[in-house]
Amino acid sequence: MPPVIEIDGLTKAFDGIVAVDNIRLTVDEGEMFGVVGPDGAGKTTTMRLLCGLLTPTAGTAKILGNDLVRESKMINREIGYMSQRVSLYGDLTVDENIEFFAEINEVYDFKRRRDELLEFTRLTPSRDRRADQLSGGMKQKLGLACTLIHHPRVLFLDEPTTGVDPVSRRDFWHILSSLLEERITIVMTTPYLDEAERCSRVALMHQGKVMVADEPQRLKRLMHGEVIEVICNRIREAASLLKERAGAACPGLTGVQVFGDRLNLVVTESRTSFPSIERLLRNNGITVAEWRIITPSLENVFISLVSAASPGNATSSERQ
Repeated sequence: MPPVIEIDGLTKAFDGIVAVDNIRLTVDEGEMFGVVGPDGAGKTTTMRLLCGLLTPTAGTAKILGNDLVRESKMINREIGYMSQRVSLYGDLTVDENIEFFAEINEVYDFKRRRDELLEFTRLTPSRDRRADQLSGGMKQKLGLACTLIHHPRVLFLDEPTTGVDPVSRRDFWHILSSLLEERITIVMTTPYLDEAERCSRVALMHQGKVMVADEPQRLKRLMHGEVIEVICNRIREAASLLKERAGAACPGLTGVQVFGDRLNLVVTESRTSFPSIERLLRNNGITVAEWRIITPSLENVFISLVSAASPGNATSSERQ
């Protein structure tokens, strides 16, 4: 069976600035494919290209066998797109918003489908509330219901859980899992690499390029070195110190990442690297309460790959 999405050399430039640079990817039917990377990586531009909202500067793409440019009308009937800012009408009720999106998608016998989607997203009790009275998580679910009203075969979601509370994020992922059971193909962008681990395959984007695309567990094998998790006092001071002194006082230290109340340190080999790290911290009045070697996360891998592409001092990131 041919891929649902085939991308070959897709490129987009704005006034000479390349936002998407020669991307080559395929996505299979029923797959949840994640596109991850920091702000400015080119994720949203890629999504807008695939939805026909932007014209490529170069390259081609096919969706369900249809050419992205020449057969855009055929594609539009088969896809759903949910942007970062859900395009709801605040003065319309939940029911009325779904009805509006049904009509613009030329779905006129929509009431049964609307009831199914309201039940599916658990919005039935709120169907008479105006959209501007809904919580952030409920707006996201309503946006998804509007996107699904015309039975799309391919669903494009641009950072669908950004700014949503943890409970709503969990509910949203349950909904997406149910959609996969219906063989709907989902392509989503996310800044959350922990979310990306739920995808069947992931493309890591940086500066408009896809650095690598594969299954999450296979991507983790690309990690250079080991990851040490450290719990210590004065954590931000410790991170700054280690970043500044990596290489000289701490040979083998290649990455420093702050995760809430702990540090993740990327080292070439923990056995030889950690003694010098602990000694540097101790000499500066910082006490290590606990440390252990952990399995690398996709975030560790991403930072490691970016660091390898731009060699220099230890990379540093911070996440609350």
